This record gives sequence, structure tokens and C-alpha cells, in this order.
Amino acid sequence: MDYKKVSRYVVLGILFFLPVTFLLFLYPATHNYTPLDIVNESVLDIEAFTSETEDPVLLKDHITVLGFFGNHPEQSSTIALNLKELVYDKFKGFKRFQVVALMPKGSEEAAKVLKAEISSYQDLRFWHFVYGEPADIKRIYFSLKTKENLSSNLTSNQVFVVDKDLNQRGRLDDRTDSELEKDKAVYGLYGYNCIEVSEIKNKMSDDLRILFTEYRQKRKGDFDPSSSRTEDISVEKK
Repeated sequence: MDYKKVSRYVVLGILFFLPVTFLLFLYPATHNYTPLDIVNESVLDIEAFTSETEDPVLLKDHITVLGFFGNHPEQSSTIALNLKELVYDKFKGFKRFQVVALMPKGSEEAAKVLKAEISSYQDLRFWHFVYGEPADIKRIYFSLKTKENLSSNLTSNQVFVVDKDLNQRGRLDDRTDSELEKDKAVYGLYGYNCIEVSEIKNKMSDDLRILFTEYRQKRKGDFDPSSSRTEDISVEKK
């Protein structure tokens, strides 16, 4: 028996089957989750706002990441870039997903500067800059549940997730495992700080995936809001 030849085939077999076995463990990707909490109902829609698109931009019937870029949107470039690279680029192909940034009328030219900065010749069809009166922007903000105040310039570092039924989504209990063990007081997560990259990556991204999974299950007719489950979190795309 040619032991060198056999050894060579054994090594080749291991090199071939090892990555295949690894991929089988990864596919399908699973994620243990409970449905993303509704932290606030009846978020106001944005019928009174205008945009650059011919069709009206509304929150209803969309999964929306809602931001407030204020009088000087070019000063919100860090928020916008983090949001684009860590959220928009990842979810822009998902059905009914959009990013909506609210700004007062008169900030259109500054918004164009910001848009040019974040676009990099990429598709921004599902990112909408919309404009309204300051009073209307405040009305939308005050219809949200939040721990932070809107600044005098109508800006916020926080962005908010609004579902198709105008419910604000987040976490009613955002305590860590160690805080649960120590029985710390309950606190929620109502908005996501776009200055904090770790919060976007570790919380917002997961929460959006869970929300898309919920809607996919609803379409299939097997959504059970009362139970925790293990589910393939891949989401049907456009």
C-alpha cells in the first residue's frame, strides 16, 4: 500500500470537507428572539411634509428609521454616515424599509450637501429627506417616546424605529445579563444613539432583523407574539 498516496488523499479530504462542515453549521443562520417590543403606539405620520420625490413619503406601511437632522443637516454628518454605513447599506434591499430624515423648510440646500457626502454614488432611493414647519417637526418628535429632548436646532442624536402600523419599536427592558442578575431597576430603549457605533451594531441592527422576521412570519401566517422561538432570520428582499 502506498501510504504517502493515502495520506495525501486523507489530507485533501479533510481540507475539502472541513469548510463544508463549517458552512453547514452556519446555514441557516438562527437567532433566538422574542418579538421586538412596542414601546409607544400612534406615532404621528408626516403627511404635512414635502420631499424631493414625486410620490408622498409616509411612515404608514413602511418599516422606518426616523431621524431629526434639524436646521443645519450638514452638521449631522457623523450621524448620517454611521446610519448609512451600518444600517441603510445593510437593510436597503429589504421590503418596505426606508430611512426618513426630518428637516425644517429652508434647509434644502444644506441637505443636498449632506446627501452628496453620504451617497458616494450609491443608491439612496430608500433614504428620504423631508421638510416641514418647525412646529410639525416638534409634533412628530413629541409623539415618540424618548428620554432625550429635541435640541433648539431641531436635531437629535437618536433615531427611532417605526413599524408599518405607526408603532414605535424598541426594548421595554434593556438591562444586561449582569444587571438582571443584580436585579437592577428596569429601563427601556426607545431610540438608538447614532453617535455610538456599538449601539447601532449590537442593538439596532439586531432589533431591525427581528422586526423584519416578525413581518415575514405574519405574511406566512405563523407569527406567535407570545412565544420565544428559534428562527431563520434571513429576510425576503425586493
